[in-house]
Amino acid sequence: MENKIQKDIITLAIETSCDETAAAVLKNGREVLSNIISSQIEIHKKFGGVVPEVASRKHIENINIIIQDALDKAGVTLDEVDNIGVTYGPGLVGALLVGISTAKALAFGKDIPLVPVNHIEGHIYANFIEFPELEPPFVCLVVSGGHTHLVYMKDYGEYELLGRTKDDAAGEAFDKIARALGLGYPGGPLIDKLATKGDKNAIDFPRVYLEEGSFDFSFSGLKSAVLNYLNSLKQKEISIPVEDVAASFQQSVIEVLTQKAIKAAKRMKTNTIVIAGGVAANEGLRNMLKERGSEEGLDIKFPSRILCTDNAAMIGCAAYYNYLKGNVAGLDLNGVPNLKLGDK
Repeated sequence: MENKIQKDIITLAIETSCDETAAAVLKNGREVLSNIISSQIEIHKKFGGVVPEVASRKHIENINIIIQDALDKAGVTLDEVDNIGVTYGPGLVGALLVGISTAKALAFGKDIPLVPVNHIEGHIYANFIEFPELEPPFVCLVVSGGHTHLVYMKDYGEYELLGRTKDDAAGEAFDKIARALGLGYPGGPLIDKLATKGDKNAIDFPRVYLEEGSFDFSFSGLKSAVLNYLNSLKQKEISIPVEDVAASFQQSVIEVLTQKAIKAAKRMKTNTIVIAGGVAANEGLRNMLKERGSEEGLDIKFPSRILCTDNAAMIGCAAYYNYLKGNVAGLDLNGVPNLKLGDK
């Protein structure tokens, strides 16, 4: 997309969809001037997962401080901001409303455009920050705690949803198995680390590919198979080979993700696959996609780990391109917890 606007566009972005309070300042969509993230992981660890009410209250405590930190680090004042991007879904409704209310107040007070951003879209746009030369079209595999999507990005803001999970998201499955193994929260990084010490072929867990040609996913059957295996060992009073379970479970997940992503790229006749979302930080997934993708002559791109997790820089990048297209919101903008990619 050619930017016909002569002056630099400064975007302030806010992200509060789950348990990270984040703010960022970007210049022209891809140059990150600051990216501040306040994580609540330590608070939610004792509960074994995110407690929505607790998350919302912490956002209220942190949001103004984080925004000021982002502006200070960027060396920018609110008077220099051209638009404010904010996540309005999907996510926890209470958490979303903290960010939306703050963004609305700032946009109204400074009389500048308010730009609504889909959180899943934000994850895809993280790749534009990491790879300044990247342009659509390409296939994107979005894998996180709440989402598993295969998307064909035709152009900025234009998507074709090729497939999505029918039940558990990949990251959700990681967290549930980690909890069953007594590893703690968040489970994905812990299983990824343990998997390097285990035998990925030790236990034959199922790979669920669904019907021929489908790009949808299903991880509930795999989750049940792992839980049944663990219960069987407990009943027989056999010690659980935690490393082998972690490695075998992870192998089942990443094989399905990899195979479908590569098939989708071939179907859509593109040689570029980008990965997005928290599970994109998984070392096993990265290695398998790189290896199998190179065998197929595909260009596989991953954002750096800080851009895989929830952050405001990715929201700011998406906001910039929405702003250029005139996709702005009024002060009646509301949180949409079940927002789908491509919805307006």
